Amino acid sequence: MSRNGFGAMLSRLLLQNRPRSRVGSLTAPRPFSESDPQSRGRTQRALAGVTSFTPPANSSRDWVGPPDRLSNLRPIKYHIPEYESPLESRLRKLRQETEDWNHQFWTNQNMSFNKEKEGFIYSCLKEKGLELRDEDGRKRTLSADEMAEFYKEFLNKNHQKHSAYNKEWYMRNLTITFLMGRVALLKAWRKLGWRQQDPKLK
Repeated sequence: MSRNGFGAMLSRLLLQNRPRSRVGSLTAPRPFSESDPQSRGRTQRALAGVTSFTPPANSSRDWVGPPDRLSNLRPIKYHIPEYESPLESRLRKLRQETEDWNHQFWTNQNMSFNKEKEGFIYSCLKEKGLELRDEDGRKRTLSADEMAEFYKEFLNKNHQKHSAYNKEWYMRNLTITFLMGRVALLKAWRKLGWRQQDPKLK
């Protein structure tokens, strides 16, 4: 879908289980075309840039970048605690991997959407004997009814892809939620153990 479509909205809603974070600054990658080898290289570098972003060394919070102009999602870099248990490490890595996977999916999907949308507009205008721009150089557009035809066709064609995405997304979030519960219990057990060892904390 487009960067303002229901897909990006769904992603934002499902990511509300994130802890409070601070906003950092990320450089958004340039537009690309999937059929262009150089563009594919830029895409890979852009996706790699999301995970390689490094907040200040003294940061104790997760850092969130501005909305990416390709995926329309905010890249996140999760904080690595100084004394991170294996379970906490597993949770953090899964969350980071899910963030990157989600970013890549919507980057590819939005680019496909925009490319097919432009092709649809060009085809419709060509059938009418019109150019992409009018005599004053302004870009021509189609009516809402004409674009509704394209939106319906795009959704139908990508139905299986979106269904597979949703299934994977829910499975990942269920696993993340389960691990978050285990980590919360671990922290509570640690705190209880410390209080038992130190009378001042009772």
